[in-house]
Amino acid sequence: MNRKVFLVVMAGLLCGKGLLAEEQSRSFLGEELVVTSSRVAEQKKNVTSNISIIDKDEIAQSSAQDLGELLAEKSLGHVQKYPGTSTTVGIRGFRSETHGIDLRGKVLVLLNGRRIGTGNLAKIATGNIERIEIIRGPAAVQYGSAAIGGIINVITTKGKGTPSFFMEQKAGSYDFIKTTAGTSGSAGKLDFSLVVSQSKMGDYKTGNGTKYVNTGYDDEKTGSFNIGYEFLPGNRIGIVYNHFEVGKTGAPSYLSQNDFDDYTVQKNHSLDFIYDGSTADKRLTWMTRYFTGQDKYTFFNPLFSNPDYWDDGIPYSKNVDHKGAQAQLTYNHDVIRTTTGIDWVKYEEVSTPYAPFKSRYDNPAYFLLLKGFLMDERLVLSAGCRYDSYNLMYQRLESSAQQKQGSDSFTKQFGVAWNLKDSMKLRASYGEGFRMPATDELAANFVSPWGTHYVGNAALRPETSKTYEAGIDIACNGLASSFTVFTTDFKDKIQSASIGGNATWVNLGGATISGIEAECSKSLHPFGAEWTLTPYVNYTYLTKYRDESTNALLLYTPEWNATAGLRCLNQRGFNGVFNIAYTGVTQIENYEDNIYPNPVDVITKGGFVVANMTVSKKFTIDESRKNGKGLTISCEVNNLFDRDYQYAKGYPMPGRTVTFGIRGDI
Repeated sequence: MNRKVFLVVMAGLLCGKGLLAEEQSRSFLGEELVVTSSRVAEQKKNVTSNISIIDKDEIAQSSAQDLGELLAEKSLGHVQKYPGTSTTVGIRGFRSETHGIDLRGKVLVLLNGRRIGTGNLAKIATGNIERIEIIRGPAAVQYGSAAIGGIINVITTKGKGTPSFFMEQKAGSYDFIKTTAGTSGSAGKLDFSLVVSQSKMGDYKTGNGTKYVNTGYDDEKTGSFNIGYEFLPGNRIGIVYNHFEVGKTGAPSYLSQNDFDDYTVQKNHSLDFIYDGSTADKRLTWMTRYFTGQDKYTFFNPLFSNPDYWDDGIPYSKNVDHKGAQAQLTYNHDVIRTTTGIDWVKYEEVSTPYAPFKSRYDNPAYFLLLKGFLMDERLVLSAGCRYDSYNLMYQRLESSAQQKQGSDSFTKQFGVAWNLKDSMKLRASYGEGFRMPATDELAANFVSPWGTHYVGNAALRPETSKTYEAGIDIACNGLASSFTVFTTDFKDKIQSASIGGNATWVNLGGATISGIEAECSKSLHPFGAEWTLTPYVNYTYLTKYRDESTNALLLYTPEWNATAGLRCLNQRGFNGVFNIAYTGVTQIENYEDNIYPNPVDVITKGGFVVANMTVSKKFTIDESRKNGKGLTISCEVNNLFDRDYQYAKGYPMPGRTVTFGIRGDI
């Protein structure tokens, strides 16, 4: 696909006025509130960085079953997706971490503003999500380590209005079955929202009709609830619980080396206790939180099917317990807002059979965020700083003594937003990011099944980044658009190396990553007021992404990604979405065809397009359609054109899948 043709066609589609009636769409600059950028609720027009929002309606219209599938549709950057429940997503050349401690990733995933404890987005169900806020660019000042490429903040639903209940049943290709139920609403000072689901799927066929054995999963269960009590105006105590588990997910290896019996067992859960408060005049607001959770991953590799000859029959497990606390205080003045607070998070990781056997991260942090409002709040200035202290304790073996290691980091951020008029905002910002070395990078000491001795490097330094960006947001006559240019200077990159016959990790060079990001949508009424058509396009193009030490293109970093589509809404209950996502050409390591101990070749993986479509019709019980009660019938088609494609080489995704659903709301 030619990116210049793509841009010209979509620009004409979105910006042409013709004779179509228009409505004022949700504005990039309006009264919409966001919380991720400043850790407090603020109008989006006052944000100095590039922020995107996926709202509840957009989530409901998508066929995605989890956060990983949803963000793959958005094509933010490189997606690493495998059969089963394993998905990471990239932003600006950096991506989240799949297994274990999320400190190892470079895109940070949050749940209601705190670290979620995993970078595997397939573990996050979409059923009880109110919205998703995505910051592109560093946010270390607000949230600490791993927030280099960006932040993905998942915000759960708070119940409101008359209590309601729903139940939904879906069935589709490859024996897919999913049952979902939930309730939401408020009663007096109490609010609540609860969603639970259970699903399973069999082995699937690829786009060329080949059956991919051992790609199914059994008994996946998810649950989420958010319950709160407002004991005084502006003072709410709440409890949030999230749960994911899957009894057995196939681990089929490459299709060319299809393993019929390897599998994983996974579980992730967390519990939050939150108190949000304020004075009567809102001059002071505060938040305190305590949270705890666990992420469990076990890989089983029976010897019966062993096409790659690496199975040894010894289960591998990684269990991470995490807990933490947050406390912050905000002072709101007419021309300045100050937020200061403390974050604390603790990770305890136990892994077998490979060393280090046990490790513990302890991370207290202190931050200060300032925002000033000048020229009748048209000029917004922001600044912030944060100090993080990291203390690591680890045991290489269960019988060995504990060892200690410490480090710290100080980060800064500055920004400006100038609302030239109600429909146009200019913005610019500078931000710093960092990633602390992971436990195995510091303290590994094990021999892999293929005979490689891995040894940690206790002298590793944190990876660091400095990002400069500038952009413009425009909202005019039903058109909402955003354009950003950015450049990131990434230093002390941690990468694997061979020293003295052992595999280890070293700080080696870095990279400069520069590019542009664009979003555009337009709401139209070509068939009268009852119908709303919204074409949209999102686009990311990297102008520079080379490794400074080798001058080679960065691996797993596509030159450009794009999403385009059309949303259709009818006031009498019809919904429809057609979405196409393009993933660009990428340089990758060819592990599939590598013969050990030969070096792994770097090859070019081609780009691909995936199209999804969903349609639904709601039959309401009463003609006023105000209470939401009714019956909804839906049809979802993923990979509409039955393309043979793969996010990770050797792991093709399902061919065309069709799912039918029926939902009742009472």
